[in-house]
Amino acid sequence: MTKIGRIGRWLHRRAENLLALMVAVMFVAFLVQVGFRYLLNMPVGGPSELTVVMWLWLVLWGAAFVLREDEEIRFDVLFGIASRRVRRVMTLASAVALLALYGTALPAAWDYVTFMKIEKTSYLDIRFDHLFSIYIVFSVAVILRYLWIAVGTLRGRDTRGGG
Repeated sequence: MTKIGRIGRWLHRRAENLLALMVAVMFVAFLVQVGFRYLLNMPVGGPSELTVVMWLWLVLWGAAFVLREDEEIRFDVLFGIASRRVRRVMTLASAVALLALYGTALPAAWDYVTFMKIEKTSYLDIRFDHLFSIYIVFSVAVILRYLWIAVGTLRGRDTRGGG
């Protein structure tokens, strides 16, 4: 195994660790929210807000760094029955389309996220630019992933699975 492969696997495990930590924080915040509301009859907003923040971050973090290409949910009936050559064309077409969509949208997303520094969350006072910054990280990760897939497909590698 190459050194880059070992580093990549190590980084993937750390991304999974961080994802597990986010799930744990979300779960504890949920329990605190339920405890305060139903046991102490004192509804509080902070744990609810933290649960939503963790949900947003864990979905986008997981999609960007933990979810592997073959684990994504797809309707790939046509992809599965196509020949290897047609699958390569389909993979390349979808990679180019996603690169164009995310690449075109990235500047506007950046503008929106940086503009949101003027607002904060209600309870935890988290600036929205910090909160939404995970979307920029997600977008860049998707662009890099599909660039890797497009280049690999052009070089003849089967980067999406299926044979």
